[in-house]
Amino acid sequence: MRENKFLMIYDELVRRIQSGKIKPNSKLPSENEMVEQFGTSRETVRKALNLLSQNGYIQKIKGKGSFTLDVSKFDFPVSGLVSFKELANKMSKPWKTIVYELESMKPDSYIQKQLHVKSKDDVWKIVRARELENERIILDKDYLLQTFVPSITKEICEGSLYEYLEGELELKISFAKKEISVDEATEEDKQYLDLKDYNHVVVVKNYVYLEDASLFQYTESRHRLDKFRFVDFARRGH
Repeated sequence: MRENKFLMIYDELVRRIQSGKIKPNSKLPSENEMVEQFGTSRETVRKALNLLSQNGYIQKIKGKGSFTLDVSKFDFPVSGLVSFKELANKMSKPWKTIVYELESMKPDSYIQKQLHVKSKDDVWKIVRARELENERIILDKDYLLQTFVPSITKEICEGSLYEYLEGELELKISFAKKEISVDEATEEDKQYLDLKDYNHVVVVKNYVYLEDASLFQYTESRHRLDKFRFVDFARRGH
């Protein structure tokens, strides 16, 4: 039982952080205070704190102590090409994809411009809400050229689109150009997302290219304002 003591401390602190009892950016009690509070050893407290740090609940600052992070926001990598399934699995959160639309269509003038195609070309339109912890917080609108994706099913769209494209169709997805803006929520956003009182969404437009530089996918990902923190790694050139 003593071996699992650090997990008990970890679970209790996670509960306090997630419930808001411990606020974001708060300093946790010192190791000595925790030793006394939980009636355990310093080594056990350190193991619990290390696990909290590894799982993104706290940040340990040398000489200052441990500070809680804002766990209400999910880190969304700006520079990477990561599927929602990969992101959700990495965070170990319960997730679900709800497919609202899947249809073959002729592109309107807007989609023609985004995908550099003509009105006679065939395009898949997929509209999906991404649910995390029982809240619909992302609305994805995907448009894919049927030249590269001849067939697709609702079941595939409920799972991972990229697993199908790369695994089954063996497409070599290489890079994407991204544009990020904050837009006023549309009626569609209000219908398909749990927006609460938020009137704006963060919109990430993705133009996705294959290894031979062919543009084959245009995506609009519309995110609830309070749920995401867009992160990137930048290196200064010399």
